[in-house]
Amino acid sequence: MPQSWVYIMTNRPNGVVYTGVTAHLARRAYEHRCGLVDGFTAKYRLLRLVYYEQHDEILPAIQREKNIKHWPRVWKVQMIEQMNPGWSDLYLTLNS
Repeated sequence: MPQSWVYIMTNRPNGVVYTGVTAHLARRAYEHRCGLVDGFTAKYRLLRLVYYEQHDEILPAIQREKNIKHWPRVWKVQMIEQMNPGWSDLYLTLNS
């Protein structure tokens, strides 16, 4: 079954956050970390994967990403801290 992921990247604890969606979480996080993705994440050096959630299909994941992007920052921070209180780089825990 195909998987989809909603994820959040940052540059440091309580720093700038970016919400994205992908079908390949480890690969996408690697692309951000290595600067292979132009745009917002490269400009602010968002290299740390601090949150992710799995979805069974891409359309619900895309809708979830859109919803999160419209949330107030405090809600995003609460969601990150519920899963990852230390804002650790979760990329290091992914199986490629």
